[in-house]
Amino acid sequence: MGRHNSIYFSGGNFVRRRTTSSDHPYYWHLEDIVGVHSPRIKFGRRPRNNNQLRWSKYSQVKPVLPRVQITGGAGFVGSHLVDQLMIAGHEVIVADNFFTGRKRNVEHWIGHENFELIHHDIVNPLFIEVDEIYHLASPASPPHYMYNPVKTIKTNTVGTINMLGLAKRVGARVLIASTSEVYGDPEVHPQPETYWGHVNPIGPRACYDEGKRVSETLSYAYARQEKVDVRVARIFNTYGPRMHMNDGRVVSNFILQSLKNETITIYGHGKQTRSFQYVSDLVDGLVGLMASNYSLPINIGNPIEHTIEEFAILIKKLVGGPSKIEQTSAVEDDPQRRKPDIKRAKTYLGWEPKVSSLGLKLSGEFSKMD
Repeated sequence: MGRHNSIYFSGGNFVRRRTTSSDHPYYWHLEDIVGVHSPRIKFGRRPRNNNQLRWSKYSQVKPVLPRVQITGGAGFVGSHLVDQLMIAGHEVIVADNFFTGRKRNVEHWIGHENFELIHHDIVNPLFIEVDEIYHLASPASPPHYMYNPVKTIKTNTVGTINMLGLAKRVGARVLIASTSEVYGDPEVHPQPETYWGHVNPIGPRACYDEGKRVSETLSYAYARQEKVDVRVARIFNTYGPRMHMNDGRVVSNFILQSLKNETITIYGHGKQTRSFQYVSDLVDGLVGLMASNYSLPINIGNPIEHTIEEFAILIKKLVGGPSKIEQTSAVEDDPQRRKPDIKRAKTYLGWEPKVSSLGLKLSGEFSKMD
């Protein structure tokens, strides 16, 4: 069964709903004018001109891709998502307050007719018309989210409420970028989506960990009460071009220290583990989840596990140079093991990482780090 959209005219607005068709999967159907709203009907944007629709039943026109909003779209992950959606032909609106995002990450799209960049903090409401919302806005590295913990909490609570409210008003599907940090310092390994986590609610990382947990709670409250169409991605450690060199995370720390011939510092004993995915794999997973019919949380991460010590040795080998590897005092509430169970992603999205070796990608990353 193919999926297409049906267009209705009601109350001066064009109204769109998803239906299925076995014979015309890519047709727009202009059906009878209706004067009542059905729960199955979703509001869409008014066509810019009548040439976008041919006023005959079952008239074939070019498929219209969803208009997409990305909060935090000028950040590391968001900018790569912008690239993929723009190349696919979507209209993309980026909302970013540039706390960790940077305009240069998306400057190559400025001036394109399908791209719009808005300097906006999503703790304040945003009134636009879109079909899909990727809510990625939030500092994600410990130094950044600990810099202003109250602001981090507001972004992940008030900001999420604003995006869910927008989705409710315009009938958009919304994808919430959650995190593996909802599992805290896990007592279950690897971590399936059914695991409720082991989080310190008052520790230094709690502003981010608990902020994301509340973000998920809000999402499903809106789904149950307001029938908002939600998707939740639990994102595991990610690396790639456009990362901040000084963001305090393992990949950028080790690369920067190696390039400067400084001592590579490992917090704690170095036996704690992480699973690193390349940013292109993550973006593929996010786009696949948005397009899917699966609404429960899904882990998006690479299940290949490395100790921090192994990773430091790999970075030193790839970069070369005289850097030594030394251990320093452990960080409070630092998770000891982190590895995603990706059975759901494989089953419901047909997704798994394509970049399986850190070395293959890392060897070409050093010149691309900002």
